[in-house]
Amino acid sequence: MNMKRILWLTCFLSGLSVYAQNNDSLIIRRLYTEVLTRGQCYPALEHLCKKIGGRLSGSPQAQQAVTYTAQQMYNYGFDTVYLQGVLVPHWVRGEKEAAHFSIGKKQNRVRICALGNSMATPAGGIKAPVIEVHHLSDIPKLGREKIQGKIVFYNRPLNPTYIHTGRAYGEAGDQRGNGAIVAAAYGAVGVVVRSLTLALDTFPHTGMMRYNDTVPFIPACAISTVDANLLSDALNSKDSASVEFYFRQTCSMLPDEISYNVIGEIRGTSKRDEIIVVGGHLDSWDNGEGAHDDGAGVVQSMEALRLFKALGIRPKRTMRCVLFMNEENGVRGGNHFADEVQRSHEKVIAAIESDAGGYTPRGMTVEDTATLQLFQKWIPLLSPYGIESFRKGWGGTDIGPLKKTGTLLIGYSPDSQRYFDIHHTAADTFDKINRRELELGAGAMASMLWLLSEYGVK
Repeated sequence: MNMKRILWLTCFLSGLSVYAQNNDSLIIRRLYTEVLTRGQCYPALEHLCKKIGGRLSGSPQAQQAVTYTAQQMYNYGFDTVYLQGVLVPHWVRGEKEAAHFSIGKKQNRVRICALGNSMATPAGGIKAPVIEVHHLSDIPKLGREKIQGKIVFYNRPLNPTYIHTGRAYGEAGDQRGNGAIVAAAYGAVGVVVRSLTLALDTFPHTGMMRYNDTVPFIPACAISTVDANLLSDALNSKDSASVEFYFRQTCSMLPDEISYNVIGEIRGTSKRDEIIVVGGHLDSWDNGEGAHDDGAGVVQSMEALRLFKALGIRPKRTMRCVLFMNEENGVRGGNHFADEVQRSHEKVIAAIESDAGGYTPRGMTVEDTATLQLFQKWIPLLSPYGIESFRKGWGGTDIGPLKKTGTLLIGYSPDSQRYFDIHHTAADTFDKINRRELELGAGAMASMLWLLSEYGVK
């Protein structure tokens, strides 16, 4: 090949690259213009929160959410919409919980909520001496002699020095998830867990806890951070020996119910057999409206596909929106979806999960370090829209089971500073949503879908 031909080929390839970048930039601009002027996230989320409310798996509200979101996908004109049946747990909270701690004859009312999947207390409640610990490892050190017959109070706060608050939440989560198992093994009769939040307020934060058949089941609740501090002060006072804790909750686990993952697709053109998933979880805790957790992720995921239909943009690869059921207290939907992908030998090359709230977009996390180099090449296309951070990190709970299929796992990452203030509380309501932040998130996810569809993950 002579030098003139080499120079011509170099210029031609360079021109193709510039054209592709310009085309990508134009497509992304169109996606953002559509979502910021005619976005459907906000009204869809308002319906989920205000017309349906908390959507714990197995509940009538969860089924209403299935019906509503499937109809929305039909209305948006997705190429395929279907329900994927899955058997889910059906835990119910029962009556409003009650609690106080006493020092001698003085009672101090505190705010608690039952942890998800917990058993009830006896009908009259439980009253017992309380012992404060900060780590699961404190229990075996104290031994059965000091734990037997007591209520264990796990009072480890979230680490405030981390910039990414999800890291602090993850580190502190063991006391909520496994605290009852460890305490019961040494004879505890109940567990009280400091709410997993950096906020100092009176809202108790629920969340899933677990049992183990090798030890007795004991009731477990969360206590607000304000009340956790009051209880801790009492336990460290001169009257600590007289402190007793009382709580009553009437929750129960009912037989499993059939529910559904809600799935909609836009079929690809030249690489139709390669699938990119985007999704969030349709269920939410019963004590709030599930606005940020994870109504925001649900409507953003639907909106990301709607944008392509509205603009008449056909992707190379198939885009699939999956609204998972039962993330909060079992992950049955995520596990079942991954099992079906594996069984049918589908080629899901990447999955994006939105389950970190509807706040201002910041970037994406990815579990595969090698892919970070590819994503960082896209920053010039995305930085005009505030997407400037691609870092190694967690993809998401519902897409996590797809790891066994070789799927690249990506987590949509909005600003995290306010999320755990209302996470799993009665304060997670629609009024906490900013419409523009919510729509920007859908634009960010749609932009990633476009780039993944155009270029794949290699």
